[in-house]
Amino acid sequence: MSSVAQAFWVAEPGRGELRPATLPPVGPDDVLVRSLHSGVSRGTETIVFRGAVPVDQHAVMRAPHQEGDFPGPVKYGYLNVGVVEQGPPALRGRTVFCLHPHQTAYVVPAEAVVVVPDDVPPRRAVLAGTVETAVNALWDATPLVGDRVAVVGAGMVGCCVARLLARIPGTRVTLVDVDAARCEVAARLGVGFARPDDLDRGEHGHDLVIHASATGAGLQLSLDLLAPEAAVLELSWYGDTTVELSLGGAFHSSRLGIR
Repeated sequence: MSSVAQAFWVAEPGRGELRPATLPPVGPDDVLVRSLHSGVSRGTETIVFRGAVPVDQHAVMRAPHQEGDFPGPVKYGYLNVGVVEQGPPALRGRTVFCLHPHQTAYVVPAEAVVVVPDDVPPRRAVLAGTVETAVNALWDATPLVGDRVAVVGAGMVGCCVARLLARIPGTRVTLVDVDAARCEVAARLGVGFARPDDLDRGEHGHDLVIHASATGAGLQLSLDLLAPEAAVLELSWYGDTTVELSLGGAFHSSRLGIR
């Protein structure tokens, strides 16, 4: 394998480019990985691409193996699946997941990769980081058996959350999105589907709403769907975008919350 790989950089807000990346020598505790798939986390990486990471979040939002700094030039990303070309015998030839930016090959410590099970397709394995987010969300949300739950936003995160929720016995899960075509995805995930216009805003019956649309309208809808004393778990990140909400209705009288 060549000692020079290709990496995607945000050269400046709104402009990306491929740059050569010279690979360091592979140490005894390292692995050389040849990339198979590199996933784009649309919400976060769009914010990075636009240069919209708030200044006070520059340090917090650094990704593992990131090079450069916000707003750019910066090499960013964290959903990579590849094959180990060099490294410890137990890992050589194995398909692995790594929180690495978009790059055709890279060298990292062996402890930075996770072996992908043989029965998981490599293309699907790029979702490992997103599923981790979904698992953390459910730990925070603590859904209960029999809860009525809405997931607003049928992107990568929302769909992963909905799939995990569907496995909780008795839980009634509805995936909500403006794109009617997402109903097919919802069916495959084993959950219901609705467009925002199909929902009765006056029917405050959801024990939990998880918001993942990254829009102010989606967050407002999430609040409108809550039962009294219920809460929205907010998974969206808005970067430097300001979000306005209407909190003059049932928000206080019904003791609603946003987490």
